Amino acid sequence: MPQTTAPDQAFAPAERDAVYRAIFERRDMRHFAGGTVAPELMRRLLTAAHHAPSVGFMQPWRFLRVASPALRSGLQALVEQERLLTAQALGERGGEFMRLKVEGLMDAAEVWVVALAEGRERHVFGRRTLPQMDLASTACAIQNLWLAARAEGLGMGWVSLFDPRAVASLLGMPDGAEPVALLCIGPVHRFDEEPLLQRQRWAQRCALDNILFENAWGQPLGTRESVTG
Repeated sequence: MPQTTAPDQAFAPAERDAVYRAIFERRDMRHFAGGTVAPELMRRLLTAAHHAPSVGFMQPWRFLRVASPALRSGLQALVEQERLLTAQALGERGGEFMRLKVEGLMDAAEVWVVALAEGRERHVFGRRTLPQMDLASTACAIQNLWLAARAEGLGMGWVSLFDPRAVASLLGMPDGAEPVALLCIGPVHRFDEEPLLQRQRWAQRCALDNILFENAWGQPLGTRESVTG
């Protein structure tokens, strides 16, 4: 049979560069410029999130919009409660932590709570030994939304300082549902050139080569080993 050459599946250079730009310019935002997000734009972002990969195609994510100012204030109070407890747990870095801005719940145009759906235990495919893959799948959905928001010129911040049981109770979630993220989304004044926590010297991105191994944990990538039979 005649051999055929598979078509090039790569994106065009400009399209490829746009994907990488969204990845490298994504930021965890805390400062918002008010304004609004058009419903059709918000739906585009949620559609991008809903097209994330999920183990066993379980689609464990649920998205709850918080439009009520009173509910936003309630979420902010829960975050503040956890912020104080986190500062205590950090010990000598507690004061430094308290100077960081950790949320924009009252300033962002949109606030969405992302949760794991109830009844996840029925999904066995891919979760029998790794039940946390429901959370990993939901994180992929959040990242999709984050990158799409950056491409649309919107900022997004992931707030994780809260007691999941308290948030679930505040929002009337059923037993088994578990909130994992409070997402602040909306227009921002600017995107910083580097992550906020890096700019404020809380932490630095580690070197890529320090986290790449080959064949055995801790063995640097590219190390040649003699193989004996």
